[in-house]
Amino acid sequence: RDVEDRVARRSFWGESRRALWSLVVAGVGVGLGLLVVGGVSLQRGLLVAIILVVALFLLDALLNPLLRRLAARGSVVLALLLGIVSQIVVIAVVIAALGIHADSWVDVLVVLVVAAVVISLGQWLATTTDTAYIIGSAVTRRRWRADSVSEAAARPRGLLVVQLDGVSREVVERALVSGQAPNLDRWLADTHRLQSWWSTVPTTTPASMAGFLHGDADQVAAFRWWDRGEGRLLATSKPADSEIIESRFVPGQGLLRDGGAAVSTTYTGGAAESYLTMSQAVSTRRLGSGSDYVSFFSRPILFLSSLLLTFGEMVKELYQGRRQRVRGVEPRISRTGAYVLLRGVTNVLLRRLNLSLVAEQMSRGRPVIYVDFVDYDEIAHHAGPERPESMAAVEGLDTVLGHLQHVAGSVETVYELVVLSDHGQSLGQTFEQLTGQSLAERIAELMHTGEVDRVESTAGEEWGPVNALVSSVLSPRRREPVVLGPDRGHTSRSPELPELAVTGGGNLGMVWFPRLPARPDVDGVSEAWPNLLPGLLSTPGVGLVMVLGGSGSPLVFGPKGVRDLDGEVLEGDDPLVGYPSRTAADLWRLGRLGHCGDLVLISTVDESGRIHAFEEQVGSHGGIGGPQNHAILIHPRAWSLDDDLLEEIDGVRMPVGPVSVHRQLLRWRRRIGAGPADAA
Repeated sequence: RDVEDRVARRSFWGESRRALWSLVVAGVGVGLGLLVVGGVSLQRGLLVAIILVVALFLLDALLNPLLRRLAARGSVVLALLLGIVSQIVVIAVVIAALGIHADSWVDVLVVLVVAAVVISLGQWLATTTDTAYIIGSAVTRRRWRADSVSEAAARPRGLLVVQLDGVSREVVERALVSGQAPNLDRWLADTHRLQSWWSTVPTTTPASMAGFLHGDADQVAAFRWWDRGEGRLLATSKPADSEIIESRFVPGQGLLRDGGAAVSTTYTGGAAESYLTMSQAVSTRRLGSGSDYVSFFSRPILFLSSLLLTFGEMVKELYQGRRQRVRGVEPRISRTGAYVLLRGVTNVLLRRLNLSLVAEQMSRGRPVIYVDFVDYDEIAHHAGPERPESMAAVEGLDTVLGHLQHVAGSVETVYELVVLSDHGQSLGQTFEQLTGQSLAERIAELMHTGEVDRVESTAGEEWGPVNALVSSVLSPRRREPVVLGPDRGHTSRSPELPELAVTGGGNLGMVWFPRLPARPDVDGVSEAWPNLLPGLLSTPGVGLVMVLGGSGSPLVFGPKGVRDLDGEVLEGDDPLVGYPSRTAADLWRLGRLGHCGDLVLISTVDESGRIHAFEEQVGSHGGIGGPQNHAILIHPRAWSLDDDLLEEIDGVRMPVGPVSVHRQLLRWRRRIGAGPADAA
């Protein structure tokens, strides 16, 4: 209670200072806007501007209920239109009431834009934002805290789960030491505890969210994969594909069932309301009611200033990307094109919108809320996990946590805050930078090479031992050859299917042969493409190749040895030496998934944990090695991790896999009385 009181006092005085600063800056901005359109003299400008700003805020409070009812008839699109139009109308009415002449609505829009520019500049100079204004209704509907213990105990309790996408344990610890996460530092000193959990392969957001939200991680084999049932590539970044994937989860097991809310997630988790959820994005009407977005879009200047700050973030990205090039930072990748826009949107606009939506749901007393903030993950992919711009994103996320704590102290429901990540990120030069070829190009070359000496110049004398290694585990009795292509017998699928499908997610690569009706074993692969396995194992950057053995057990090949994941090392040296201790268990589990690749590749991992991504990312995740598997779980100190959900990794007991985290979250939810009742 003392900690809550201190936090409340700090928040009150901090928000008061920010509100006063924002009022002054808004007044200056509106005054300059009026001077630009020539509607007022310099002498009257500031006084009229302050009156106008105060009137805008008052009218916003009066109009908000009406706008909510109108926006409830549509989605986020209707909320956006209502928000912009209402601001123009309100400013026009106030200007007319003050006796100021405006020639057209364009003049009113100019006033809005100029004011937004000044406010954005003022927030940048003060390195702050008016938090209470952004989170809106949650703090305007403040409830005075109960003085008596009995009254406090009678208040409903809820669970808020905040996902910091891609943030590893190592990144959090660095941010704490460098002073970039002061809110988290206070939490860990007073109220919360930092734990690790092991992000299993595939270490991707969709796989982790499937486990977190639905308790089922077996339907997601990678970020994208060839689905033999669908006869095409499924990508979790596509709304229609995410909808298909969610339909495969066991129904009724969602973390957010019985009244929860999902914000910016991949799947719904059984939530009563979902906002900006990928599996629901097939229709804007399924992204949540417009009434829940309208506050963000209708509050005077807020949306426009957010757009301008988004543009400023894009300019900052162009500068930082150029600075990396000039300084010769390695490894690095191109930081241009669509990513520049993506960074601006995720790091400013989406972060603010998420904060507004979560605060709205907290004010409504949802029993459980889950939100994902993706800004760090996007920046770290392109800049590197611990580069300055990535760590600055962590600093911004820490500020968001402080805002959410402020909301939790302002609403009726007593919210417990849990912070977790879905995975970390590992640094490294890309596979294409290392070899000069993409993974797909390399595999296609090996499949269609007639002679081994065609690639001998890149592999040298390694070809001999590698060929012997592969041959040593082939079945003594050669099987009927696998036939590919059209009109080659019943073992082939439709000729319209591609011969090869390759995906890369971090240092996890997967290969499928879509014309085959089922996953081939090592004999089938070697008979059809004799150079493929030896060629891959001789390729720089390729550390492990997994393929089915003749008995159905997964085999893992390395350049100097092969291991049966159901048994022992079959030949040479153990290929898993130098990889994390969980590698065998993670690959065994991955190999049992229905949509696992016909071949699975893991890049080499050096002593410092650097990897090689099979996609164009300098900071990546998806496979194993380095910080990508070291995810975080921050929870109240009074809570404990249930021992039956923990496994030992390198002497430390921790949850392993997102399903274990799901079960723990469900148990915590039940223990605080936030349901669901059947969460055992």
